[in-house]
Amino acid sequence: MTAETRDLSGTVVAITGATSGIGRATARELVQQGAKVALTGRRADRLADLQQELGADNAVVVAGDVQDPAVSQRLVAQALESFGRLDSLVASAGVGAYGGILDGTDDELASMMRTNVDGTIWAIRAAVPPMLSAGGGDIVIIASVAGLRGGGNEAVYAASKFAQVGLAGAIDRELRTSGVRVTALCPAAVSTEFAIGRGRTEGDAWLDDVLQPEDLAAAVTVVLRQPRRLRTTQWSMWAMTEGN
Repeated sequence: MTAETRDLSGTVVAITGATSGIGRATARELVQQGAKVALTGRRADRLADLQQELGADNAVVVAGDVQDPAVSQRLVAQALESFGRLDSLVASAGVGAYGGILDGTDDELASMMRTNVDGTIWAIRAAVPPMLSAGGGDIVIIASVAGLRGGGNEAVYAASKFAQVGLAGAIDRELRTSGVRVTALCPAAVSTEFAIGRGRTEGDAWLDDVLQPEDLAAAVTVVLRQPRRLRTTQWSMWAMTEGN
C-alpha cells in the first residue's frame, strides 16, 4: 500500500524572505507544483522580478521588513484578497553572521534576533487566524542545525535558531488539535547569501558542495504534500560532504 500525497494545486502559501535563497527557490518550486504564493522580502525590485517570472496570476508581493509586524499582516491580507484563502506559511526570512559572543555590534546582533525570532513570530501570528477559520494548515519554519546544538563562532545566530525550534515545538503542541501542522526544517550549511561579508566570501568553492536552496524547497514540498493524518515536526539535513 502506497501513501497518497496531497496535491498542492490551488493551495495558497505565504513565504517570507522570498527575495533570495531558500525563500525564492521555494516560491518557484511551489508554483511549479500548482500553488499560488504570497511573497514578502525587503528588496522590492527583486520581488517585482520574481512576480514577473512566476506570473501575476500565481504570485502577489508585499515589500517590507519582517521585523515590522504590519508587514506580515499585509502579506496575509494580500493572500486572502487575491486568492481567497491561506493554506500554508513558510517562514524563511533570516539573517546570519559568524562570530563569537563579543563580535558584532549591539545593533547588528539585535537586528539578527528581531529578524530571525520576532519576524517568525509576527508571520505566524498573522497566518494562524485564517488557518484556524479554515480548519487547519501548515507552518514551516526554516531553522537550522545551529538550533539543535550550539556551534562555535555563531553564538547569537544559534540562539535565534534555538528560539525558532522551541517556537515550532510549542506551537505544534498548541495547534495540532486544531489541524495546524508545524515543522522546523533544520539544514546545515546552505549555499545562499547567508553571512556573505560576515564570515563567508561570495564565490567560496566549498559552497558548491553544501546544500542548495532547491534542496530545501524540495523538502518544503515534501512536508506540505504529506497526508493530513501525519506530520513532521522536525527535519535536520546535511550535505553528504559535510560532517555533523
